Amino acid sequence: MTTWLPEAIWRKNLAYLHHMKPDTKSRSEYRKAWRRFRRNRPAVAGLWFIMASLLTALFGYALAPDHTPDANTQIPEIALRDPGFSVTLLQLKSDLSDAPQNWFSFLLHGKPARYRYIPLESGSVQVAGDSIHYQRFGNNGKKESLHLAQLYFSVKDSIRDSGNFWVFTDTEGGKQQIQKGVPAEKYKTLSPLKNRIFPLGTDKYGRCIFSRLLLGFRVSLLVGCIAVIISLTIGLVLGAMGGYFGGRLDDIVMLLVNTIWSIPTLLLVFAVVLALGRGIGIIFLAVGLTMWVDVARVVRGQVLALRELPFVEAGKSMGFGTARILFHHILPNLLGPVMVVAASNFATAILIESGLSYLGFGVQPPAPSWGGMLNENYGYAISGKPLLALAPAMAIALTVLAFNLVGNGLRDALDVKGQ
Repeated sequence: MTTWLPEAIWRKNLAYLHHMKPDTKSRSEYRKAWRRFRRNRPAVAGLWFIMASLLTALFGYALAPDHTPDANTQIPEIALRDPGFSVTLLQLKSDLSDAPQNWFSFLLHGKPARYRYIPLESGSVQVAGDSIHYQRFGNNGKKESLHLAQLYFSVKDSIRDSGNFWVFTDTEGGKQQIQKGVPAEKYKTLSPLKNRIFPLGTDKYGRCIFSRLLLGFRVSLLVGCIAVIISLTIGLVLGAMGGYFGGRLDDIVMLLVNTIWSIPTLLLVFAVVLALGRGIGIIFLAVGLTMWVDVARVVRGQVLALRELPFVEAGKSMGFGTARILFHHILPNLLGPVMVVAASNFATAILIESGLSYLGFGVQPPAPSWGGMLNENYGYAISGKPLLALAPAMAIALTVLAFNLVGNGLRDALDVKGQ
């Protein structure tokens, strides 16, 4: 009687475990937190927006209608046009050579501006001999003409007639000649006309607002990412050391935190930028150096509570070093609060960078920064062109809102005591 009872109990428990439903099985705390996060619809929507923003930042030049660096193609004749504006452009060969370019270089820098563009009135193009006659957009019916060779070659001076050839000098100083009739034949096979649509219209320089808005994701997210990395690095190290060791080191850390905390954030960023310069690398450093105090305060408070728990005492009794206890046992337990602070700091970094660019201390033109676009176009908000200012303002607002929603979702999902 005493031999079969434990086996029966064991078999019964094994059968129960085998038929147990998946949602009743043991899960890690992070899987449970992920389930709670997924039930938060605003946080999930914010996460999807952030993922879409990351893809836009990576493939901005491929998505933008203007592929040139910084989407800086300026066509003054079509400045301040409404959304959906379309025009026919005449492409003129620029001074740049057609050097081969790989896909990675294109995604990183865009395509060099190999053409100059002349906007044309619809249906005004006529070809006669080796010349093209057209009416420039908004030129009140005045006709202009151009030799067809100028569409396909970089011509420095005027094209001269030399019997059966057209003779000219290219921009590199070389003497060139082309047989008569060849430009007209080339025009029939390779038309230099290009139809262009501007989904959000054009700014005061005739640049595509939609293209610059897409490339603005790259600047804002890059500033936010690097600034958060800098702030996390400094805040984690100082906060963990102050909270774990205490004493005089903790007093020094808190004195430094309170000193930085007492200075207005934007004023401190101005001081760093004015002292070190206005390059984009300085913006990363300036924004990161102003946000580490939030991380340090949170980490210090959490470490003060965790260092008194039994697992830390057990690690000390087993002879573990201070670095191992801090980095392998205490800091992993801070992942939740640190992620929440990082999401909040990301939104703050975007706002600070936009404010700096709006005031002229941030990313310098012609780089497409949302704050810079606001600075250039805010005067048109009350003069019948509100989209020029609303487009970058909405991009800033939606991106900051997305990170705040994700931060709130992480806080609720990782708050075990509140569940």
